[in-house]
Amino acid sequence: MTYTITRVSRLSGVTLKTLYHYDRIGLLVPARDERNDYRSYSDDDLERLQQILFFRELDMPLDAIAEALSGRVSRLECLLGQRAMLRSRGARLAQVLATLEQAIAHERKGEPMAADSMFTGLDQAGWQDALDEQNAHLRDAYGVELDTAGLDADRMNAAAAEATAFMTTMADALRAGLRADDPTVVSAIERHLAALNATHPTDPAGFAGQARFFVTDDFHRQMLEQQQTGLAYYLLHAAEAFRDAA
Repeated sequence: MTYTITRVSRLSGVTLKTLYHYDRIGLLVPARDERNDYRSYSDDDLERLQQILFFRELDMPLDAIAEALSGRVSRLECLLGQRAMLRSRGARLAQVLATLEQAIAHERKGEPMAADSMFTGLDQAGWQDALDEQNAHLRDAYGVELDTAGLDADRMNAAAAEATAFMTTMADALRAGLRADDPTVVSAIERHLAALNATHPTDPAGFAGQARFFVTDDFHRQMLEQQQTGLAYYLLHAAEAFRDAA
């Protein structure tokens, strides 16, 4: 079975930015479609990502993870070693340990683990990776950075799930040829702004400004265009139409 990068992000809780980063540094390299450069992940890639996240829970740097996954030990030996280390972390890692036990059980039986149960409790380090990369980009390009103190993975996951659902709706609307002011698009923006306003007040003008930033910033534009060609520009057109109608 193969998975798109968006599907892998939803299954694992790992952000698209982190998956792009893992690809760039050679830690997790999916297959590429030469016609459109889209990434395609296999079941083996998901197993490798699972092990990467187990190691990240142990605060291992990415270069050390790459070394650990270089193939000198079997997956089962690696999983058993990870279990021994994780157990020393105590109650905070209870969910991670439960997922690890499932992975070991499936590996011993020679059965694949269900994709939607491979990543429970493994997203905190992934968020930190993503924000570290985002901050590096913001510092280099704009001289600013995000405040990552007190990172709440559960809140970040909820926000990411909502944002992913919104972008999926927008991509579907674009593929369907809907106008930027179609009621389906307008309703999606209204729901998205309501979600944003729960934590960060955002009015239609501010949302339009954010959409314009996504078009002008290479990092964010490429991320949206990877999901659907033209999505960044469609989002901007829809945001400006929504602003003008407000």
